[in-house]
Parts: sequence; C-alpha cells; structure tokens
Amino acid sequence: MTYRGVLPLESLSRRECLVLLGSTPVGRIGVNILALPVILPVNFALFDDAILVRTVPGTKLDAATHDAVVAFQADSYEPDGSTGWSVLVVGTASEITDPVETERAAAVPIAAWAVDDRADHFIRIAVTTITGRRYFRLDGAASSGPSSAEA
Repeated sequence: MTYRGVLPLESLSRRECLVLLGSTPVGRIGVNILALPVILPVNFALFDDAILVRTVPGTKLDAATHDAVVAFQADSYEPDGSTGWSVLVVGTASEITDPVETERAAAVPIAAWAVDDRADHFIRIAVTTITGRRYFRLDGAASSGPSSAEA
C-alpha cells in the first residue's frame, strides 16, 4: 500500500546491504564525543565482513577506539528521486594495531580525506547489526529526492 508522497520501501537482506555498501565510497560514522552524539563523514571500504575507515589521529580515531559501539550509515539515490537506498550498521569499532592487519588494511584502496600521508590509522567496524531499505517510485515521476522522513 502506498500513500500520497510516500515511496514504497523494500527491506534488504544482510547480503544486499553489504553489496550496496561496497558500491559507494562515502558514509557517515556516528560516535560519542564528550557524551554527545557526533556524525562525521568518512571514506570507507569493506574489509572482510567489516567496514574499514582510514583516518588521521584525532576525533574519529579517538572516539572509535577501545571497542566503542558506533553507528555507520551510507546511502545513495538518483537526483530525480526515482530510486535510492540506505544502509545502517551498528557495530563495535576499534583501531587496527596488529602490524599484519595494518599492512592488509593499507592495501585496501580508500581515498582518505587527508591529502598527505598522515592518514595512516585504520578503524575497523565489526558489523553487529545491519539493516537496509530501498525505495522506488512506482509511477516513475520525478521528485526533488527523498525527504528526511523517507531516507
């Protein structure tokens, strides 16, 4: 059933969510900084069954170390609003410190926000829960994109 202005939603399987995550390089990580929620954009890649973020020492790294529970989201939609998807992950984040794992992580192609070699730290988000949904227009009519209630 569809309601005026509401797009049909399709729930996605874990596998579909992971495939979609592998198709986009930018997401957002939600962390706790000084007891406040903060959402930061990050470039990322899949690393085995985890999410890998390359970063510099500082805010993201500090907030995501010590096995912190974080939220991670990535999404994509067509500019005309005809289709789109959103995937939300909740998981445990930790810095990769093992030299062998760090070498493996460094081989993953991730464009870091930093433009120099300082982005030499890696955060792994172990996926605890993953949910996703895809929306689409039945009539093919264009819109200005999803509203915040629809995304």
